[in-house]
Amino acid sequence: MATTLDLRAQDGSSAGTVTLDDAIFGIEPNMAVLHQVVNAQLAARRSGSANTKTRAEVQGGGAKPYRQKGTGRARQGSIRAPQFTGGGIVHGPKPRSYRQKVNKKMTRLALRSALSDRAQSERVVVVDAWRFDSPRTKDAISALQSLGLGGKVMMVIAENDDTAARSFRNLPSVHLVKAHELNAYDVLCSDWLVFTSETLPGADS
Repeated sequence: MATTLDLRAQDGSSAGTVTLDDAIFGIEPNMAVLHQVVNAQLAARRSGSANTKTRAEVQGGGAKPYRQKGTGRARQGSIRAPQFTGGGIVHGPKPRSYRQKVNKKMTRLALRSALSDRAQSERVVVVDAWRFDSPRTKDAISALQSLGLGGKVMMVIAENDDTAARSFRNLPSVHLVKAHELNAYDVLCSDWLVFTSETLPGADS
């Protein structure tokens, strides 16, 4: 059964209804795929820039520290060996990529699962359009209050809606994304998803 939501105006009043696409917002969330894709997203964000020097890369230590025999100590060839202070590191981290391979089919399924989870929790709001005369954070706060939105809000805005973007961008509780930037992790991190008629995927209003 298709889910129908009230289409809201910026002032919170009703502007009609909108039907959510069941193929996007009405599936049974696949938790295993969600877990794998979110882990891959988080792994891809790691810089992988940690770096240590091996004994071959540490500067100095070319001379033998003391003679081979007669000192009563273990024979040593370089003070840059790992057992010496300032020596090289054995099996230390090197720059690497933490990216995990996830195919597009899984990525799309994870996004649909996350969107469906928010729709089932009644955490999806659709606004007909943002109508700001000029970029003003005060007007953006007023709009959120009129729509009854609190907590972390993910705002999906149109590519060319610069006025709305500049109005909301200074609010720490609002995460702005373009429609093509939708991803499972950001959806799950948000308390509310706010679309416009233009950015709602698969809308049939």
